[in-house]
Amino acid sequence: MNQIELELYKKGYDYIIGVDEVGRGSLFGDVVACAVILPKYFCVLDVKDSKKLSPKKREYLNKVIINYCIDYSLCTIDSQIIDEINIKQATRLAMKNAVNSLIERSKVSTDKIVAIVDAEKLDINIDQVSLNHADDLIHHVSCASIVAKVYRDNLCHEWDMIYPQYKLYKNKGYGTAEHIELINKYGASDMHRKTFLKNIMRSR
Repeated sequence: MNQIELELYKKGYDYIIGVDEVGRGSLFGDVVACAVILPKYFCVLDVKDSKKLSPKKREYLNKVIINYCIDYSLCTIDSQIIDEINIKQATRLAMKNAVNSLIERSKVSTDKIVAIVDAEKLDINIDQVSLNHADDLIHHVSCASIVAKVYRDNLCHEWDMIYPQYKLYKNKGYGTAEHIELINKYGASDMHRKTFLKNIMRSR
């Protein structure tokens, strides 16, 4: 557990919410945010930023986190809204909704709770700490990143069955060379983020 988390407990907070997102840089589909509360001083062994874990390890840790956390919440914002309000605002909205849903459902005292948010400042009615690279530095946020990543990866497998031509099972919607080539070959789907494609699509 990071020193920041220990200091927050010492200050009198009973609960820490870790908040992170997945899919911010993807060309396709939803951005997903997760908010998670762990029992006080509880740690899950081997947790780190989800991007540094193998898929098998993420799946295992996801089950452990979900089984042992006090509660968690996921929120998705789709590609149409991302195009309308931009990815930064969509990410903040997903994070805000995940936090608010978690607080409402968990019925925890808001004066004893603090959120640690990866890189963003949110419009929420509880104390918060915004920290760059929190997904790598803060245990609670790493847990949130794992739950969000596994959830979105599963969505990508579902989307792949609808749009098999883009190989979403493989690229998870990100702008790999192969994915960009497939977009130029087949055109953009209704779930691609059109504002992300302006500089990569050839005229057809």
